[in-house]
Amino acid sequence: MRGNRLLHNGRLPNGRRVDVEIANGLICTVSDSSTPPDDDTTVDDLGGWLILPALAEPHAHLDKALTAEMVPNPNGDLDSGHEAWTAAAQAGKFTHEGMVARAIHAIDLLIVHGVTAIRSHVNVGGEFGARNVEAMQEARSSFEGLVDIQLVALTITPLTGPEGARNRAALAEAIEVGVDLIGGAPNFDTDPSRFISTALDAATDAGLGIDLHVDETLDPSSLDVRELARQVQNRGFEHQVAASHCVSLGMQTPEIQAEVAKEIAEAGIAVFPLPQTNLFLQGRNHPSATPRGLTALSALQDAGVLVAAGADNVQDIYNQVGRSDPLETAALLVMAGHQFADDAYRMVSNDARKGIGLSRVELIPGAPADLLVINAVSPREAIADAPMSRRVYHRGELVASADQWTQIHRAD
Repeated sequence: MRGNRLLHNGRLPNGRRVDVEIANGLICTVSDSSTPPDDDTTVDDLGGWLILPALAEPHAHLDKALTAEMVPNPNGDLDSGHEAWTAAAQAGKFTHEGMVARAIHAIDLLIVHGVTAIRSHVNVGGEFGARNVEAMQEARSSFEGLVDIQLVALTITPLTGPEGARNRAALAEAIEVGVDLIGGAPNFDTDPSRFISTALDAATDAGLGIDLHVDETLDPSSLDVRELARQVQNRGFEHQVAASHCVSLGMQTPEIQAEVAKEIAEAGIAVFPLPQTNLFLQGRNHPSATPRGLTALSALQDAGVLVAAGADNVQDIYNQVGRSDPLETAALLVMAGHQFADDAYRMVSNDARKGIGLSRVELIPGAPADLLVINAVSPREAIADAPMSRRVYHRGELVASADQWTQIHRAD
């Protein structure tokens, strides 16, 4: 059977030239490249470019993206960024229309770089309630059929106690408006354990998963990820659970890292390290042997934990730079996280997809046709050079393309 699209003359990482037939958003066949059929099939000539699983961004902040020029972070650390953002929001710097427009631009950038699945955290709480969720839903509506987008209610603190009543009400409103997961940062609450149980209660009642900002600190006494694992296990929580950051786990002894990693694995929690933002924010008060702000990658992987990676913030108060390209994240995993290139690519593609509940992409019949075609010979070269000659396929449809042209002008 012929598919409704044929990707002709692509290259696999092993060098094999192949044709990939696609129908109904799935890969039908992968065969040695030959002369394309002379029928009604849509044929895309890949010119020998590399075919890889599409990229995924498991941790974005689309409501904050691309605001670095609007809101500076005077000290460059996490607390200063939070204070700057809060002050700007209270001053009315962020309109609904502006937030929607910036989110659309940020999503455009992700897609053209090869991303076909995004999970974004969205601030919920305070005097703004669920307004940011409404803005992100409007932005998401512009991308039907182009990219999968999940929204996480990033509930601000406090969430617990009488002082957290307004934020709990905002979370309930966000669930009613429509989010896909429950989020927040327990280590910034006065009662992290109760924060976790409150989030799990809300997620259970709504039938949603959770993705928490956990232990975004170099303080080794903060180890809320262990509490999260124990609560998930004790209540038999049945939905997706992810722990983003987990910075302080990297500050523990190898023995404690191994113990906690085992508990995380047993609880079925995915961990998302975020090297770009944490390299920028963490370690500013450690001028000697400055920590990298990454979690215990090797211990988690050795324990069988699903470890995927995201960019986190892009050009805002928490990260002044960022290209909206997971290949940049992969490069940092290689350089700062001691990962090999093939593993780093998997962490920003198939592992990221699995971490947010999507099927892995394999070049086999029946797999989702979410593909990145890039002008490189291997995942390592793609990470190293990050060429912008790319074709992006989501469910078998071409959703983005870019061509990079370079020329050296030498004198005669």
